[in-house]
Amino acid sequence: MFASDVLQDNDPDHQEKTIKFNELLANCLIFHTPVDITKVANDLIDEGWEVDPVDLATVTPYITSKTRRFGTWHLDMEPPENEAVGRLRMVA
Repeated sequence: MFASDVLQDNDPDHQEKTIKFNELLANCLIFHTPVDITKVANDLIDEGWEVDPVDLATVTPYITSKTRRFGTWHLDMEPPENEAVGRLRMVA
């Protein structure tokens, strides 16, 4: 599956196994990142460095403050300058 983005088999069981494998692989990578950060922090502590938890919190792999999943949206809460037309005038 790494060489192609197309499922090579029409067997539903094989496709399900492929999807589960990809999810497992993604979960392993997600788990491995904080393990690496913890190892580095412990190595720094062993070398005599002081590791502040506040500083360590800025290294978290789950930073979402700068992530815009759906892009940048501007919500204008000011009322419109002109009054909205709320009634349909029917010509007789």
